[in-house]
Amino acid sequence: MSQVLNAINGGWGYFARNILTQPAYFIGFIVLIGYILLRKPWYEAIAGFIKATVGYMILAVGSGGLVNNFRPILVGLNERFQLDAMVIDPYFGQNAVTAGLEPVFGRTFAQVMMLLLIAFIFNILLVRFKKFTKMRSIFTTGHVQMQQASTAFWIMLFCFPVLGNTSILLMMGLILGLYWAVGTNLLVKPTQELTDGAGFSIAHQQMFGIFITDWILEKTKGKSRKESKRLEDVQLPGFLSIFNENMVSTAVLMTLFFSIILLVLGKDYLVSKNFLGAGASFLFYVITTSFNFAVYLAILQLGVRTFVTELTQSFQGISRAWLPGAVPGVDCAVSYGFGAPNAVTIGFLMGALGQFISIGLLLLFKSPVVIIAGFVPMFFDNATIGVYANNKGGIRAAVIFPFLCGICQVFGSALIASFIGLAQYGGYLGMWDWAVLWPAFTVLMKYLGYVGYALVVIFLILIPQLQYRKEKELYFLVTEDYKAYKEKKGL
Repeated sequence: MSQVLNAINGGWGYFARNILTQPAYFIGFIVLIGYILLRKPWYEAIAGFIKATVGYMILAVGSGGLVNNFRPILVGLNERFQLDAMVIDPYFGQNAVTAGLEPVFGRTFAQVMMLLLIAFIFNILLVRFKKFTKMRSIFTTGHVQMQQASTAFWIMLFCFPVLGNTSILLMMGLILGLYWAVGTNLLVKPTQELTDGAGFSIAHQQMFGIFITDWILEKTKGKSRKESKRLEDVQLPGFLSIFNENMVSTAVLMTLFFSIILLVLGKDYLVSKNFLGAGASFLFYVITTSFNFAVYLAILQLGVRTFVTELTQSFQGISRAWLPGAVPGVDCAVSYGFGAPNAVTIGFLMGALGQFISIGLLLLFKSPVVIIAGFVPMFFDNATIGVYANNKGGIRAAVIFPFLCGICQVFGSALIASFIGLAQYGGYLGMWDWAVLWPAFTVLMKYLGYVGYALVVIFLILIPQLQYRKEKELYFLVTEDYKAYKEKKGL
């Protein structure tokens, strides 16, 4: 019996390390399985696997390039102003959990992998029984699942430190699996509307943030005196027409943004840190850094176009065989290939402004926890919310909602990280859901114990039920036949 368990453990460990937590291969694996279930010829299945995997790798190159391109800016601001603080970033958050688990709770990070498995099984079961649960989407973003599982494990140990390994893993696995299923389910309709029925949802760190943005804009639609135009509908006249081209507008806006910050840092500092060669031109360093932002954004969008079609077509095989009517939840960056390209840049810039103002206020009021901005929340949260906000509410929404998101990220993360004790280890996940939604869950479970835990579970279970009651006839049609859904809605 022990040999069987060891074999299962070893097999799961291999799958988790090399496929589940490696999003490119996990997406490719889903496409391969989907095409096999659709009875496609073997060579088409292999070709689909390759296109999906390579497409996601291209997306990862774009995402990684954006992060690395911005790194000297954040490092410089931190060192120049001698900030010793906590970084809000998923990778810093995961490292903080890894560093603190054993000394604080006497647990190992290996248990996080088991939590991920349990939560993923719950997500699948909740969608498999969608007739009762009303949940329609599977969370497939493996690296995000790992980051969230680590922070969720810490939160659960903080709230219930005396629980044994099995009970705490099952309890947290249920909540995390519900969060994945409910969060991606919330974004099925907004994403279908954004993409005109592309057949996927978003599975990332700001699912509830996007939904709340979409819900507010849906409720206020048509109530303002003057409708705000969407970014893609604005055609600028004369010499300003160059800004109608996304690549040009991104490069120009980022040149203005980077030049201000880099001038504050100064050439001497950049040279001393080997970000800039001693004899190199400071002007062209600014231009190259700014233009690289447009380059990596274009690479990211190319990756999206490469793999999304394969994923949505192949997922029909999985949907028909195992999960009827379900759609895959994918990385938030996928939305950048469908919304207004300039919404990505505007969302990022306004979110960064919100973060920087909030960090300044923390310093001004001598907060015991000082936040250092991480690029992942700053870009991926705010750019994504900008895309969805622009789609429903136009330019004003694309400016306002990412700005508010930046504020929430900083103040919410400062409060929750100090409360649960992660601040002392230098990092916290820091993205919208984990700076707003999960702090509320944590307070309920910490102060109300099992009653608080039950309230969180009930809250998550009720959300899709309320969604279904609002639109019973069309609820499942939005994923099963979007064209028919549009006809019935009169869109």
